[in-house]
Amino acid sequence: MTARKKKKAKKKAARAATRAQRSASAQGPQHLDTPHLCLLRAPARSVKPRPMRREISVATYNVHRWTVINGRSASDPARAAFVISEMAADVIALQEVMRPHGGDDPLEALAEALGMHVTFAATRVHKRGELGNAILSRWPIGGVSMLDLSYSRLEKRVAVAAQIPFDHGVLEVVATHLALADRTRHKQVRALLEHPQLGRGPTVLLGDMNAWRRCRATRALDSERWMTAGIEFPMSFPAARPVLALDRIYTSGVDLVDISAYDSRAAQRASDHLPVVARIRLPD
Repeated sequence: MTARKKKKAKKKAARAATRAQRSASAQGPQHLDTPHLCLLRAPARSVKPRPMRREISVATYNVHRWTVINGRSASDPARAAFVISEMAADVIALQEVMRPHGGDDPLEALAEALGMHVTFAATRVHKRGELGNAILSRWPIGGVSMLDLSYSRLEKRVAVAAQIPFDHGVLEVVATHLALADRTRHKQVRALLEHPQLGRGPTVLLGDMNAWRRCRATRALDSERWMTAGIEFPMSFPAARPVLALDRIYTSGVDLVDISAYDSRAAQRASDHLPVVARIRLPD
């Protein structure tokens, strides 16, 4: 090979390396493409938590990547954060949480501002950051686990479970965001219901169940013997004029006192989903 050809080959290789580096930077670290747990933290400021009352409130809220109703707006975490603060639930499951690759983390900032413990499981890497599910708790999280529910290459999904100790045991909080496709969603529901850790003690299963119609997945959840039966779930989507009960809270081993959509004016504008809030009574 002549010197001229060698020089030309080196330039070509250098250009290819540069393109590969740019592509890798845009996609983020490759190991993040697999669903994984990546955050568990307590508030930085030391605050002694109040004892867990027998009756507490739990909520689920799809924050729509912090991008308000239409999903095309610039990220504005403050809107959803305001709704979460005014709602004042004790335990909150969040879906479609976006944690940017660089800069401030809205999720950690929210948990810190509210003095809450937080855990987060990433489902996939988005061009703007990690996208996934989170749980916020007023009380320390004793343990956390994750179940990969990715039965489709197109829709990566997880369930994240937080164990929250109280005086008479441990409350298992399982948060998820199920798939849109009926067949995939049914597989995800079966995996959840057959998991040995679910339903052994006081359990709350909550999240965006994408129950947009009466299908096998919805029937499986509604007919499960240890789940609370006969609930009329509140409409939560779309936020401005809700007609679908996509966001749901199921319970086992605890009493469901009441359940409703949180439809403040701020909530109607902060996301395309309304939060759903329930009061539950823990066992003696």
